[in-house]
Amino acid sequence: MGEIDSQNRSQTELAESVVYRILDANLDRAREGLRIIEEWCRFGLNNAQLTDDCKHLRQEIARWHHADIRAARDTPNDAGTALSHPQEEQRTTITQVLQANFCRVEEALRVLEEYGKLYNSQMGAACKQMRYRVYTLESTVIGYQRHHKLRRSLLYLVTSAQENLFGIVEAALQGGLSLVQYRDKSADDLTRLQTAEKLRQICHGYDALFIMNDRVDLALAANADGVHLGQQDVSIALARQLLGSQRIIGRSTTNPDEMNRALQDGADYIGVGPVYETPTKAGKPAAGLEYVQYATEHSPIPWFAIGGIDSDNVQDVLHAGAKRVAIVRAIMEAENPTLITQYLLSQLTRTSSLRAGELRCDQAHV
Repeated sequence: MGEIDSQNRSQTELAESVVYRILDANLDRAREGLRIIEEWCRFGLNNAQLTDDCKHLRQEIARWHHADIRAARDTPNDAGTALSHPQEEQRTTITQVLQANFCRVEEALRVLEEYGKLYNSQMGAACKQMRYRVYTLESTVIGYQRHHKLRRSLLYLVTSAQENLFGIVEAALQGGLSLVQYRDKSADDLTRLQTAEKLRQICHGYDALFIMNDRVDLALAANADGVHLGQQDVSIALARQLLGSQRIIGRSTTNPDEMNRALQDGADYIGVGPVYETPTKAGKPAAGLEYVQYATEHSPIPWFAIGGIDSDNVQDVLHAGAKRVAIVRAIMEAENPTLITQYLLSQLTRTSSLRAGELRCDQAHV
């Protein structure tokens, strides 16, 4: 009888030791993942609130990392330390780093929730609630990352139907492009969805934003970063209800009244134009550089001058006050989309730097 009791105790102690090792590994995993996310929120996004949210979650997890759990650690005999996967060995974009580590934290918290019940019933409940908070944090951070990229984007490619659509877009991305809108008024919905999914994959491979033209339903189906709406499309309020606050909504505007309505309705960015007459908007009169100047003085959100802009007239548009432009034919019909993208970006970046320098000089003289 004593021998059976001894065996039972031995098995119980072994099981307890295994549980403690599982808890130790996943407590470390959750804290490490949150720290990686926290560093980007702090240094990449410069967002104090998101940084603080990560820090508090990390500290709450650390409170459960008790000495008895740490004492069970046996790294030399851990069969998992040598395991790896090709996807873990390479990251090409910041978004991939963030999403991989959010998954890491969420999976670790799920493990802690289940095995934590064997250690302390309160631990399981606490980890469950933290997992829900991490889901919310993930949506917020990825959404903020999208809007952060939008603000930093100076050049916006709006596609037109081309035989080598994917090759042209990728060539522009190789030139430094970070914002793409898929626009095709003639293709059927299935073709548009399949094309949008492929373009989204290409764009995200270069850490660029992918926006769907007109259609909120296709934007959702293709997992686009947002949608661009014309004046005759659904309201911004309905699009926001369907897409949520984390995705981007843009609106075309041709005059100050349309701009002011878009601002009041909560657009994340606006198109300003057409600056020049263009076959892309056949029959629509040019808004001219006067509207560009108006947007310079009155729009508090990012805006892109659009309509007939190319390498020959982009300086005129910049001199009128624009710092962001949207391009269609000048890239989509270029012999070398990479080079024209690089040239346009160099002009935009140079102008932006000069204006920033002038602003610092003005502030220094105040």
